[in-house]
Amino acid sequence: IPEGFGTPFMAPITTGLGEIFQYTLKVKEGYEEQYDAMELRTIQDWIVKRQLSGIPGVVEVNTWGGFLKQYEVAINPERLRSFNITLIEVFEALNKNNNVAGGAYIEKQNQSYFIRGDGMMKSMEDIGSVVIKNNGNIPVLIRDVAVVHEGHANRFGAITANGEGEKVLGQIMMLKNANSKLVINEVKKRVAEVQQSLPEGIFINPILERSELIAKTSFTIAENLILGCLIVMIIVIVLLGNIRSALVIASMIPLSLLFTLSMMYVFGIDANLMSLGALDFGIIIDGAVIIIEFIAIKITVNKDKYDHSEKGVRQLLIDKITFDGASKMMSSAVFGQIIILIVLIPILSLSGVEGKMFRPMALSFSFAILGAMLFGLTWLPVISSLFLKPVKEKKKNLSDWIMNTAYRSYCPVIKWSYKHKRIVLGMAVASLIFTGILFSRMGGEFVPTLDEGDFVIQPVLKTGTSLSKTIELTTRMENILIDNFTEVDQIVCRIGAAEVPTDPMSMEEIDMIIKLNPKDEWVNAKSKEELAEKFKEALSIIPGIDYEFTQPIEMRFNELITGVRADIAIKIFGEDLDYLNDQAQRIKDLIADIPGAADIILEKTAGLPQMSIKYNRDKIAYYGLTVEDLNKYLTMAFGGEMAGSIFEGEKKFDVVIRLQKDFRTDIGDIDQLNVSLANGNQIPLNELAQIKYTTGPAKISRDNTHRRVVVSVNVRNRDLQSVIEDIQARIDKNVRLEPGYYIAYGGQFENLQNATKRLMLAVPISLLLIFIFLHFAFKSIKEATMIFTAVPLSAVGGVFFLWLRDMPFSVSAGIGFIALFGVAVLNGIVLIEHLKELKKHGMKDMRELIFKGTRERLRPVLLTAAAAALGFLPMAISTSSGAEVQRPLATVVIGGLVTSTLLTMIALPLLYAIFIDVTGIQFKPFKFKRSH
Repeated sequence: IPEGFGTPFMAPITTGLGEIFQYTLKVKEGYEEQYDAMELRTIQDWIVKRQLSGIPGVVEVNTWGGFLKQYEVAINPERLRSFNITLIEVFEALNKNNNVAGGAYIEKQNQSYFIRGDGMMKSMEDIGSVVIKNNGNIPVLIRDVAVVHEGHANRFGAITANGEGEKVLGQIMMLKNANSKLVINEVKKRVAEVQQSLPEGIFINPILERSELIAKTSFTIAENLILGCLIVMIIVIVLLGNIRSALVIASMIPLSLLFTLSMMYVFGIDANLMSLGALDFGIIIDGAVIIIEFIAIKITVNKDKYDHSEKGVRQLLIDKITFDGASKMMSSAVFGQIIILIVLIPILSLSGVEGKMFRPMALSFSFAILGAMLFGLTWLPVISSLFLKPVKEKKKNLSDWIMNTAYRSYCPVIKWSYKHKRIVLGMAVASLIFTGILFSRMGGEFVPTLDEGDFVIQPVLKTGTSLSKTIELTTRMENILIDNFTEVDQIVCRIGAAEVPTDPMSMEEIDMIIKLNPKDEWVNAKSKEELAEKFKEALSIIPGIDYEFTQPIEMRFNELITGVRADIAIKIFGEDLDYLNDQAQRIKDLIADIPGAADIILEKTAGLPQMSIKYNRDKIAYYGLTVEDLNKYLTMAFGGEMAGSIFEGEKKFDVVIRLQKDFRTDIGDIDQLNVSLANGNQIPLNELAQIKYTTGPAKISRDNTHRRVVVSVNVRNRDLQSVIEDIQARIDKNVRLEPGYYIAYGGQFENLQNATKRLMLAVPISLLLIFIFLHFAFKSIKEATMIFTAVPLSAVGGVFFLWLRDMPFSVSAGIGFIALFGVAVLNGIVLIEHLKELKKHGMKDMRELIFKGTRERLRPVLLTAAAAALGFLPMAISTSSGAEVQRPLATVVIGGLVTSTLLTMIALPLLYAIFIDVTGIQFKPFKFKRSH
């Protein structure tokens, strides 16, 4: 391998999550008699599929359902016996009479004539005319012993839809890591083109297309970002009371966003729900708020000097104030932004599924902060000096009224708190203890379930149910749901496996894909959970069937994680399948009444009806046969064997030999299957084997080469972690397995555990780094410790708001806490820096220093906290598709900043007063050195 091309490795070119577009071929009204299931399947395979397969990013177009056309040579075994002909002879005759040969070429009269012997069969008449052998100079033809007709391949699956019977489905698979939006757009363009080339009366009917979910989540992201941006701008204008200052701060938003999107493009990060889901313009502009608020005040303070200066001198004055103010506050702003970047390290450390999901979010957030830092150092001072002017004396505005109200409310509180330091700090400690208790009882989940807008129901039928019976049942289920629920738009049932089994399922396994109408059209239910229960109730009139509810992408996601499509997989490992099944059934019964455990399904691994053929090796040897000989007869007679091909134009169809259907209906037909001996005689198969009805394993599943049986559980109306903890506790208490057998648990909670373990290591490291940076900045362990108290104090509100909204802890909420810690530390830095500045300028009375310092810093602290918190408000209250993932993150940040701001402005000054009074140490403020 040439240098620079890397090391090759095995990997799938697509996964179950690559199912981006599914459609059925439908026949228009009035054309039903012209097209049967075989004709539709042929159109799909030779017209639609071939044109869709060439789209960049499309790996495969799978076909499901209908009848795969074949030319069937249906043998009459009685006729074979009468002519003393064997199946093998028929097969060989077909093989030898259906080929093309070349004899090079002959040159004649300056031309080359290529020699071509065309012996290809072109019709059923050609097949029937093939000579098998001569009996006494009388040729025996295929049509003498068989019926040649159009047949179809053995089916192990089918498609039904909308209660209308069987259909043909196409499933488009996307290349792994391709851009789904671009690929789907190309698919839809090509579908429109293909539509023009279809026979009259047929059209392509989309069933599931990922673009609908992409559009919904993209709208959610755009809506939340735009509303968040507007709210942040309004907050800045209202609290600053200065339009010019607000516009300067607001200018950071598009610049930072443009920088973020540019960096995402450079690093190959797609703009989607996960990558843009944590962007908060309030956090992004926090540094700018601190700087501009200080500069605006200084410019206004120097208004008289400005008014009495000449025009050229005025700009120099503004430039100097801007430069001094920016230099003074830049250290706090940049340091706060560095802190936020540090707290993002734990997210970047995530690996596996959780890393793939949340690392783009952390990277895009980091790019936004870096952009804010870059433009804060360059753009912000320049635009401030050009745009900011002293504020003229005018009547009190809304900003003044709000801040005066805040001052009047805050001053008595801080004065009372200063007198009762122990009580206030004791209350803060008590709130931390209460938060810890609350958090321990909160429960958890990996990520909130994304509402995809569609359902997948998986009915569990009796093992060995025939394909025709399964088709009958699915059609009945479809009619029940369509007739009783206006919420249902379309239903497609995928039964078993296609001829190319990309999704191997047995003939009684079903994926019922239900495309729902928009929620504003629902009348029978208000939520998907309620609708699922009503679906289950309506379908309960069909006896003996269990139902498992999930969603299309969620099903594939779970399957990729653990090989099971449910939220939780309880896996029992061991050698004896009967023992495994017994224990699995016991566990299923044991956990049936656990709150939140729904759709408890036992994997069907036993009870498959079989016609078992046990060969007698002594007799096989006596007659000079082999097991391979007998298996070949069995496969050819009942399964069918390909004996050539016929071309219809460019279409190619197999020629298959098997017994006539009337001779493939019962175990007696296997008994009487004739096997040829070397001496030309024939004997029935029952002379060589014991043939009987029996049952056997439906499938043998393994994880890491170990046999296992799974009990799958979905979680509904409760958090995942609490359900799995209850399940584990009950199984540990009541189940004792024999030596060599053990239980393992799989599902999304594994990702939660993996993420939690990694965060438990990475978060303390990042917090330690924050503390080290604080110590480096303030040259004091005491001051670093004071500011660091903002971290646990901010967690109080985050946990409380999660509990208030009945949300479990998730990785999404964890990222909210991480972002929250950075903002909380930033506010602490702003306050402590100002208190130190006042002390440096000669304020000796600690009480007055605290009152003056907190009052002067109330506006910037409220500004940064309100902007950061309310910037997340649209995410916190959104009910649009995709908001489920953002909601816990936004809830944590909003709740955390509420308590963090209160505790920062109350508890932190008290800690400062205590530490300074005790030590009497003077501190030097941290700031960047200026070059002269």
